[in-house]
Amino acid sequence: MSADDIVQVADIERESFPSMWPQTAYKRELTNQIARYTVITELPGDPAAQPSQHSGIIGALKRIVGGEAAPPAEHLLGFIGIWLMVGEAHIVTVAVRDACRRMGIGERLLIAATEQALAYDQEVLTLEVRASNQAAQRLYEKYGFAHVGLRVKYYTDNNEDAAIMTTPEIASTGYRALFEELRERHRARYPDLWT
Repeated sequence: MSADDIVQVADIERESFPSMWPQTAYKRELTNQIARYTVITELPGDPAAQPSQHSGIIGALKRIVGGEAAPPAEHLLGFIGIWLMVGEAHIVTVAVRDACRRMGIGERLLIAATEQALAYDQEVLTLEVRASNQAAQRLYEKYGFAHVGLRVKYYTDNNEDAAIMTTPEIASTGYRALFEELRERHRARYPDLWT
Protein backbone atom coordinates (compact mmCIF):
# COMPACT_ATOMS: atom_id res chain seq x y z
CA MET A 1 0.00 0.00 0.00
CA SER A 2 1.21 3.48 -0.77
CA ALA A 3 -0.11 6.86 0.35
CA ASP A 4 -1.82 7.14 -3.04
CA ASP A 5 -3.95 4.10 -2.16
CA ILE A 6 -5.43 5.47 1.06
CA VAL A 7 -8.55 7.04 -0.49
CA GLN A 8 -9.47 3.76 -2.21
CA VAL A 9 -8.60 1.73 0.90
CA ALA A 10 -11.01 3.93 2.85
CA ASP A 11 -13.71 3.31 0.21
CA ILE A 12 -13.23 -0.47 0.47
CA GLU A 13 -13.26 -0.27 4.25
CA ARG A 14 -16.48 1.78 4.20
CA GLU A 15 -18.13 -0.96 2.10
CA SER A 16 -16.88 -3.67 4.43
CA PHE A 17 -17.09 -2.41 7.99
CA PRO A 18 -19.66 -0.44 9.99
CA SER A 19 -16.91 1.41 11.86
CA MET A 20 -13.68 2.25 10.14
CA TRP A 21 -10.27 3.72 10.70
CA PRO A 22 -9.78 7.37 9.77
CA GLN A 23 -7.53 7.94 6.75
CA THR A 24 -4.94 9.44 9.10
CA ALA A 25 -4.57 6.03 10.75
CA TYR A 26 -3.47 4.51 7.43
CA LYS A 27 -0.97 7.32 6.93
CA ARG A 28 0.53 6.43 10.32
CA GLU A 29 0.48 2.72 9.46
CA LEU A 30 2.62 3.35 6.37
CA THR A 31 5.40 4.51 8.71
CA ASN A 32 4.78 1.85 11.38
CA GLN A 33 7.89 -0.36 11.40
CA ILE A 34 5.93 -3.50 12.34
CA ALA A 35 3.11 -3.01 9.81
CA ARG A 36 2.94 -4.57 6.36
CA TYR A 37 0.01 -3.72 4.06
CA THR A 38 -0.66 -5.41 0.75
CA VAL A 39 -3.17 -4.36 -1.89
CA ILE A 40 -4.56 -6.24 -4.83
CA THR A 41 -5.30 -4.15 -7.87
CA GLU A 42 -7.03 -4.18 -11.18
CA LEU A 43 -4.39 -3.31 -13.73
CA PRO A 44 -4.96 -2.30 -17.33
CA GLY A 45 -5.18 -5.49 -19.35
CA ASP A 46 -3.59 -6.52 -22.60
CA PRO A 47 -6.28 -6.04 -25.26
CA ALA A 48 -4.83 -8.99 -27.21
CA ALA A 49 -5.10 -11.33 -24.22
CA GLN A 50 -7.75 -14.02 -24.17
CA PRO A 51 -10.62 -13.29 -21.78
CA SER A 52 -10.52 -15.31 -18.59
CA GLN A 53 -12.87 -16.05 -15.73
CA HIS A 54 -11.89 -12.71 -14.16
CA SER A 55 -11.31 -10.69 -17.31
CA GLY A 56 -11.57 -6.97 -16.62
CA ILE A 57 -11.64 -7.45 -12.87
CA ILE A 58 -8.51 -9.10 -11.62
CA GLY A 59 -5.02 -7.73 -11.94
CA ALA A 60 -2.12 -8.68 -9.74
CA LEU A 61 -1.06 -8.59 -6.13
CA LYS A 62 1.19 -5.60 -5.80
CA ARG A 63 3.10 -3.33 -3.49
CA ILE A 64 4.10 -4.57 -0.11
CA VAL A 65 5.11 -1.85 2.32
CA GLY A 66 8.88 -1.87 2.44
CA GLY A 67 9.00 -3.61 -0.93
CA GLU A 68 9.60 -2.13 -4.32
CA ALA A 69 7.28 0.61 -5.42
CA ALA A 70 4.92 -0.09 -8.27
CA PRO A 71 3.08 2.39 -10.46
CA PRO A 72 -0.26 3.53 -9.04
CA ALA A 73 -3.11 1.16 -9.79
CA GLU A 74 -6.28 2.34 -11.42
CA HIS A 75 -8.53 0.41 -9.11
CA LEU A 76 -7.92 -1.34 -5.79
CA LEU A 77 -9.92 -4.53 -5.21
CA GLY A 78 -8.87 -5.38 -1.68
CA PHE A 79 -6.19 -5.09 0.98
CA ILE A 80 -4.75 -6.83 4.02
CA GLY A 81 -2.64 -5.55 6.88
CA ILE A 82 -0.47 -7.44 9.33
CA TRP A 83 1.62 -6.41 12.30
CA LEU A 84 4.81 -8.37 12.85
CA MET A 85 4.81 -8.88 16.61
CA VAL A 86 7.30 -10.98 18.57
CA GLY A 87 6.80 -14.40 16.96
CA GLU A 88 3.31 -13.52 15.76
CA ALA A 89 1.94 -11.99 12.58
CA HIS A 90 -1.32 -10.39 13.63
CA ILE A 91 -3.81 -9.74 10.82
CA VAL A 92 -5.25 -6.36 11.74
CA THR A 93 -7.52 -5.85 8.75
CA VAL A 94 -8.62 -7.46 5.51
CA ALA A 95 -11.29 -6.23 3.13
CA VAL A 96 -12.47 -6.76 -0.46
CA ARG A 97 -14.78 -4.54 -2.50
CA ASP A 98 -18.40 -5.74 -2.43
CA ALA A 99 -18.47 -6.23 -6.21
CA CYS A 100 -15.34 -8.43 -6.07
CA ARG A 101 -16.28 -10.84 -3.30
CA ARG A 102 -16.43 -14.61 -3.84
CA MET A 103 -13.77 -14.37 -6.54
CA GLY A 104 -10.81 -15.68 -4.54
CA ILE A 105 -9.43 -12.23 -3.70
CA GLY A 106 -9.77 -12.49 0.09
CA GLU A 107 -8.13 -15.90 0.02
CA ARG A 108 -5.31 -14.56 -2.18
CA LEU A 109 -4.72 -11.79 0.34
CA LEU A 110 -4.64 -14.33 3.18
CA ILE A 111 -2.07 -16.34 1.23
CA ALA A 112 0.04 -13.19 0.78
CA ALA A 113 -0.12 -12.46 4.51
CA THR A 114 0.94 -16.03 5.30
CA GLU A 115 3.83 -15.76 2.85
CA GLN A 116 4.93 -12.55 4.55
CA ALA A 117 4.69 -14.16 7.98
CA LEU A 118 6.87 -17.02 6.79
CA ALA A 119 9.37 -14.64 5.17
CA TYR A 120 9.70 -12.73 8.45
CA ASP A 121 10.12 -15.96 10.48
CA GLN A 122 6.92 -15.48 12.47
CA GLU A 123 5.69 -18.48 14.47
CA VAL A 124 1.92 -18.08 14.05
CA LEU A 125 -0.75 -15.91 12.48
CA THR A 126 -3.55 -14.52 14.63
CA LEU A 127 -6.64 -12.39 14.09
CA GLU A 128 -10.00 -11.35 15.44
CA VAL A 129 -13.16 -11.89 13.42
CA ARG A 130 -16.79 -11.05 14.13
CA ALA A 131 -18.52 -13.96 15.83
CA SER A 132 -21.31 -13.69 13.22
CA ASN A 133 -18.96 -13.78 10.21
CA GLN A 134 -19.18 -17.49 9.52
CA ALA A 135 -17.91 -17.22 5.93
CA ALA A 136 -14.66 -15.59 7.04
CA GLN A 137 -14.26 -18.09 9.86
CA ARG A 138 -14.63 -20.99 7.43
CA LEU A 139 -11.89 -19.52 5.23
CA TYR A 140 -9.58 -19.09 8.22
CA GLU A 141 -10.33 -22.61 9.44
CA LYS A 142 -9.47 -23.92 5.96
CA TYR A 143 -6.02 -22.38 6.46
CA GLY A 144 -5.56 -24.00 9.85
CA PHE A 145 -6.76 -21.23 12.13
CA ALA A 146 -8.43 -22.50 15.29
CA HIS A 147 -10.69 -20.70 17.75
CA VAL A 148 -8.62 -19.91 20.83
CA GLY A 149 -10.71 -17.32 22.62
CA LEU A 150 -13.36 -14.64 22.57
CA ARG A 151 -13.17 -10.88 22.99
CA VAL A 152 -16.51 -9.94 24.50
CA LYS A 153 -18.16 -6.83 23.03
CA TYR A 154 -15.05 -6.18 20.95
CA TYR A 155 -16.74 -4.31 18.09
CA THR A 156 -17.85 -0.86 19.17
CA ASP A 157 -20.53 -0.37 16.50
CA ASN A 158 -22.81 -3.09 17.92
CA ASN A 159 -20.92 -4.65 20.86
CA GLU A 160 -20.51 -7.91 18.93
CA ASP A 161 -18.01 -10.42 20.24
CA ALA A 162 -14.84 -11.24 18.29
CA ALA A 163 -13.58 -14.77 17.88
CA ILE A 164 -9.82 -14.95 18.38
CA MET A 165 -8.25 -17.35 15.90
CA THR A 166 -4.69 -18.53 15.46
CA THR A 167 -2.74 -20.99 13.37
CA PRO A 168 -0.47 -23.73 14.58
CA GLU A 169 3.26 -23.11 14.06
CA ILE A 170 3.42 -22.04 10.42
CA ALA A 171 6.97 -23.28 9.87
CA SER A 172 6.02 -26.82 10.92
CA THR A 173 6.14 -29.53 8.28
CA GLY A 174 2.42 -30.25 8.65
CA TYR A 175 1.33 -26.64 8.31
CA ARG A 176 3.68 -25.95 5.40
CA ALA A 177 2.27 -28.97 3.54
CA LEU A 178 -1.32 -27.78 4.13
CA PHE A 179 -0.47 -24.21 3.11
CA GLU A 180 1.39 -25.21 -0.04
CA GLU A 181 -1.44 -27.51 -1.12
CA LEU A 182 -4.07 -24.80 -0.58
CA ARG A 183 -1.91 -22.20 -2.34
CA GLU A 184 -1.50 -24.43 -5.40
CA ARG A 185 -5.24 -25.17 -5.51
CA HIS A 186 -5.95 -21.46 -5.38
CA ARG A 187 -3.39 -20.76 -8.11
CA ALA A 188 -5.02 -23.41 -10.33
CA ARG A 189 -8.54 -22.08 -9.73
CA TYR A 190 -7.73 -18.35 -10.00
CA PRO A 191 -4.66 -18.05 -12.25
CA ASP A 192 -5.34 -14.37 -12.97
CA LEU A 193 -4.68 -13.57 -9.31
CA TRP A 194 -1.16 -14.94 -9.68
CA THR A 195 0.07 -12.80 -12.60
